[in-house]
Amino acid sequence: MPDPIVSALQQALRGRVVGPEDTDYDAVRALYNGMIDKKPRVIARCVDAADVIAAVNYGREQKLLIAIRGGGHNGPGLGSCDGGLMIDLSLMKSVRVDPGAKTVRVDPGCTSGDVDHATHAFGLAVPFGIVSTTGIAGLTLGGGTGYLTRKYGLTIDNLLEVDMVLADGTFVTASEREHPDLFWAVRGGGGNFGVVTSFLFRAHPVRMVYAGPVFWEATHAKAVMSAYRDFLPTAPEDLGVFVGLKTVPPMDPFPKDYWGRRACAIIGSYNGSAAEGEKIMAGLLGKLPAPIFNWMGEMPFPAINALFDPFFPKGLQWYWKGDFVKTLSGSAIDTHIAQAADAPSDFCLMHLYPLDGAAQRVKKDATAWNTRDATWSMVIAGIDPDPGKAEALKSWGRAYWKAIHPFNMEGAYVNFMMDDEADGRVQATYADNYARLAAVKARYDPRNLFRVNQNIKPAA
Repeated sequence: MPDPIVSALQQALRGRVVGPEDTDYDAVRALYNGMIDKKPRVIARCVDAADVIAAVNYGREQKLLIAIRGGGHNGPGLGSCDGGLMIDLSLMKSVRVDPGAKTVRVDPGCTSGDVDHATHAFGLAVPFGIVSTTGIAGLTLGGGTGYLTRKYGLTIDNLLEVDMVLADGTFVTASEREHPDLFWAVRGGGGNFGVVTSFLFRAHPVRMVYAGPVFWEATHAKAVMSAYRDFLPTAPEDLGVFVGLKTVPPMDPFPKDYWGRRACAIIGSYNGSAAEGEKIMAGLLGKLPAPIFNWMGEMPFPAINALFDPFFPKGLQWYWKGDFVKTLSGSAIDTHIAQAADAPSDFCLMHLYPLDGAAQRVKKDATAWNTRDATWSMVIAGIDPDPGKAEALKSWGRAYWKAIHPFNMEGAYVNFMMDDEADGRVQATYADNYARLAAVKARYDPRNLFRVNQNIKPAA
């Protein structure tokens, strides 16, 4: 017999409602992180804001646990839940570029690749991340860092307004003019305050870039990381460049002689001519040993954002740990190298994404994201296609983080947190802004309806 929850919700939606009895239930509920398997009682595949309102109202009235899925790239699987209602926004994928105003209106199911495709036709881009399959909703609500951060700030620093459905089913627009407290909170406060049905971003002139990866053997890792650390403050902000400890992927087009060997990589994108970019990078590369390969070259901006997509398809095992980093001492570099050497898989990595430049020129209390004095956002990612390696990935990630955390700041980028963080980690991340966030939560979601996230509890 049909589930009455499914049947009743379907009557209220234009989009389709999926339940366990449907043949495509497993495919629809599948998460990006193959390490996590959740089984919602019902999935509302919304196609517009009216569907979202109906789904939120129904979930609240039926006292169902509610999870929100946007582009579906969330590491800890917080876009789903067991036994409750998944409000799935992944079918809402419209992008509308206004080239005159240099703004972009984006639906919550879009990935950064969807937006890149639309904006590139007009010579524009929005500062998102480094992988085109990343969903813009979760990326934005958590803060958003990527190749354009040093020049144009975090993703939230380029957010102009959002349309939202609140816990009581009310539809509002939040901006600097309307509901400014809510607008402040969603810029880094995650999905705690409602369901965003539309984002309006500021876009910037970006077309062709000088970009790509440079890999060295792991024996040169300390020299590369030290030189990168010293180079970054001198580099023009049009160069977004990060450093990582990785393994040379065991696949084409990488040099076969180096497949599976540990490496240190610098990956960047310069928003300017190839000649200028090459000259700038020479200031760093000229101080270092010859790399295994240097694949930096001229390419369209969407190409660098999609460069790593083939290596990270949906369904891999993922375990993430993050930290904010202010300084990178020689001892910290030694610890990174030692821990990375123990990686249990060829896909494991550590990246340091720069947060200097424009991101640091925003006041700490201007948005919910308040760690404006960090130099980098660090991620440790244990990755492998084999479910049998899940525990090894977790053990490695936790041990690596435990060893390196004493060199770092207290908080972390919320999008790099799993669901097993110690109590107080969210509070440490928001620091002085946490009390204000809890007050906004109490105003807009006093019963904590939206709690399948890195949760901010309503103030008493």
